[in-house]
Amino acid sequence: MNNEKWSPVTHENCNHMHGPFYHGTKVEFAIGDLLSPGHPSNYDESRVLNHLYFSAILDPAIWGAELAMALANLEGRGRIYVVEPTGTFEDDPNLTNKRFPGNPTKSYRTRDPLRIVGVVEDWQGHPVEAVQGMLNSLRDLKRRGLAIIED
Repeated sequence: MNNEKWSPVTHENCNHMHGPFYHGTKVEFAIGDLLSPGHPSNYDESRVLNHLYFSAILDPAIWGAELAMALANLEGRGRIYVVEPTGTFEDDPNLTNKRFPGNPTKSYRTRDPLRIVGVVEDWQGHPVEAVQGMLNSLRDLKRRGLAIIED
């Protein structure tokens, strides 16, 4: 992490954040499509989310695509889109200031639609062992009642 002082991104000050922004998923979309909240979570089909989640760096989107595919028992690598927020956004409280200070993953959430403006075709996935380790960790959190998503 760099030595810059971290300042929270809020709905009031998010206009200083510039992309590109990325969203990883199991769902196929087309350029120009709008993603809207109110659909089942990539991680828990029984849960409808009030927010859309995205990042200013590629790695969280890669995790999103890989985990969404694995948790849905689908073959393949998932999809990563370049997205543009259509409204305000804030730091993702599920990641911000949790394991590391600030928001090193540059992960955000919004209640407004995200517009698909591009597709990331050439991305390197995580090793199978790393994905399995993350799945095991998520299952363990769920088993212990700690798989809480602040939405």
